[in-house]
Amino acid sequence: MANLFNKYKNYITFFILLFFLIGLKTLNPSFVKAISFLSFDLYQKTFPLKKGSSEVVIIDIDEKSLGKFGQFPWNRSIFAKIIENVNSTNPKAIGFDVFFSADVERARLLEQEGKVVAGTRFTYALGKLVLWSSIDNYVDSKGEVLNKKDFRYLAIANPKLAPYGKSAEEALRALQLLNNLKGRLVQGENIAQTYQFISSGNAKLGFVAYSQIMKPDLPIDGSFWEVPQSIYQPIEQQAVLLKDSYIGREFLSFVKSDESLGIIYESGYDLP
Repeated sequence: MANLFNKYKNYITFFILLFFLIGLKTLNPSFVKAISFLSFDLYQKTFPLKKGSSEVVIIDIDEKSLGKFGQFPWNRSIFAKIIENVNSTNPKAIGFDVFFSADVERARLLEQEGKVVAGTRFTYALGKLVLWSSIDNYVDSKGEVLNKKDFRYLAIANPKLAPYGKSAEEALRALQLLNNLKGRLVQGENIAQTYQFISSGNAKLGFVAYSQIMKPDLPIDGSFWEVPQSIYQPIEQQAVLLKDSYIGREFLSFVKSDESLGIIYESGYDLP
């Protein structure tokens, strides 16, 4: 038996190793993924790609950014800051393959002007409006705090520019409070600035998007009232493909997938 083993030990060793590697490939445990990622990073650092033309720059999201802001989805104010920083370098143009709008109007206008790939416009989420304060237990579950008027400022986004600001105005009108509270309204240029007014305490409360205060697996800071959707027009948020590309189409296909819809829902939106 020993002689037989010695005769075929190289073959036996080979097949044991082969089945072991097949098992690792099939199961793909986390430590194998980690080794793979580390190996790839080491290869990229050892044999970096040659620097291309300075005329075109691709902005990537690195591990440092993920460590600072967490995994996706990020608050849209972070993306706004990215664009602001890029724009400060005076680029000739900033290119995007996909455009995500906070409403229907802007996506529809782009389609009407022929600036999108035909047939790609679709609703990816339904926004939800909330009355929010960074103060715990300040906003009640029915929004009665609006009648108490023990606040100096009520923040809303500019109704002429921001869909959530328009919805906030509709809600106040439906509650018959718009005229009474006009002297207390302070407008942000957009929903991100409105959130900053409230989070900083400059405004005691205000109307923002539920997605801005919703943090998956974490409690919501402060207090809020989810405004009934029956008192404002649905906030349909649409996306369009600006440039016909394989990556763009694949990304939009992912946005429509069950996995993506689950992320969207957990991030504070309703689904179309």
